[in-house]
Amino acid sequence: MTYGTLIDISHDTSSNPVAYIPPQCYTDPVSDNGAHNPCYVCHTNSKRPNFLNDTDVQTTYTFPEPGVDNYWRNAFKDRRTEVSQISDEEILKYVREDNYQTDSGDIILAQKLAQPPKQWDRNDNGQWDGYVPDVYFNFDDEGFDTAPDGSLTGWRVFAYYPFPGTFMPTNGSTDDVMIRLPAAFRQNRKGEFDKEIYKLNLAIAESIAREKDVPFGPVDETQLGVDLNKDGVLSISSVIRYEWAPLQDRHMYYVGLAGELQKAGEVKAAARLLPVGTEFAHTVRYLDVTAEGTRMAKRMKEFRYGKKSFWQNYHQLRTIVDKEIKERHDFPERTKQVTGNAEQGLTVAHGWTYQGFIEDDAGQLRPQNYEETYFCAGCHGGMGASNDTIVSLERKFDHGTFRDGWYHWFDKDLSGVADPKREDGQGEYAFYLQNNPTGNEYRNNYEVLNKFFNADMTPKAEAFAQLQQDISVLLMPSAQRALELNKAYKVLVKEQTFAQGRDAILAPLPHMHEQVELDSDTGIEEILSYY
Repeated sequence: MTYGTLIDISHDTSSNPVAYIPPQCYTDPVSDNGAHNPCYVCHTNSKRPNFLNDTDVQTTYTFPEPGVDNYWRNAFKDRRTEVSQISDEEILKYVREDNYQTDSGDIILAQKLAQPPKQWDRNDNGQWDGYVPDVYFNFDDEGFDTAPDGSLTGWRVFAYYPFPGTFMPTNGSTDDVMIRLPAAFRQNRKGEFDKEIYKLNLAIAESIAREKDVPFGPVDETQLGVDLNKDGVLSISSVIRYEWAPLQDRHMYYVGLAGELQKAGEVKAAARLLPVGTEFAHTVRYLDVTAEGTRMAKRMKEFRYGKKSFWQNYHQLRTIVDKEIKERHDFPERTKQVTGNAEQGLTVAHGWTYQGFIEDDAGQLRPQNYEETYFCAGCHGGMGASNDTIVSLERKFDHGTFRDGWYHWFDKDLSGVADPKREDGQGEYAFYLQNNPTGNEYRNNYEVLNKFFNADMTPKAEAFAQLQQDISVLLMPSAQRALELNKAYKVLVKEQTFAQGRDAILAPLPHMHEQVELDSDTGIEEILSYY
């Protein structure tokens, strides 16, 4: 098997001092039709214990001094000639190849990491000390991943509403997300693996993280010793009732061994926070074009991983924000500092460690270097819309949907999924389009623009009516656009210039600042809310 050699992952520094500020933030939101506002999706009045409340970013370029220059040079490249040299047949063959697993089901990257190349071994101890991918993408009808020996890996996949903007497949990539709680959450009080206990703890974690009741059961509370429905007695319960007010002595408890450890003070729980040891796996993929339409492709662009390494309470999380605000004011030349390396990942102040693997120039997954992972630190902990530095779980499909939301996109795609309601009752994606008619931050997705708006920028009523019932009409691109975006990204893979931007871009972005003036106005006047 061939592996690329263009990138040296051993450098634990970043040539871009603000790699955590994504290229979207350098877009000029002002057009002939006034200012669009894509910024609210990330930067908003946050919910505790995310105390960032960074709505100021919507109206002002509040960058540190080194961030006034746009280091994302790929935004200015013209790849149309190279893209034209790749045939449709070639790109479809490429995206349909599995670069994660062999035909026998073995994980290619795990085999490589068993004896890592010397350059990957950052502490020179002869072994890989970071995360080793262990998701087999063999999900049962409840979303649980199964290893070749028939055992459950602990990973459970869930469906969710794609985050508005660049992450929508119409802008170049599909993606999926899996969650895994620590071993104790998968065991009964005797320390034995128990799938039903694990399902229940996942539901409790979801209830706590999303601050909402989660239907479950029926289950016998007397066998668990936990009052799940909060009716004051141990009985048969069909719901996990969200109720968390510790100052009034109202708590929520996990079950099984995790519950015993929680009572002993070894497992902590708090509203909108996940337990220490929680893991997320997230793959970013190409688009496949089939007779049935545009779908998720087999080939991975990236495999991303996050783990909650240590607990930060509300006071500590507030202190992180207060410190950042003070530094912005007193030391405008300072940038966000994140410790770690390519082997062990990078740890953000909120307690999460993030690590990523990305295609090398031969199309095989390799560890990201420091700078490529530093890119992840902005969204995971640096924006008001996140919840415990995570976005996907809060956007999980609710119970009552297909398989209660516990399934992979290969089992069911986005077609027929209704536009979710914002807290103000408006459709989320419809609201996004009203404020970003091209369906992305760069204002260059003319396919979306022409699908939903007339030449005079009046909305097409029929298209919005369809969106209300089926979000795939917005989220999934046409076959032609999908093929072009796949080709553009494949050119990027050959270049290995991810440190200059990893979006699938065919032509120079027309609305991109090469430089911004510190604390200058963005042109946006009305502050909007993600919620």
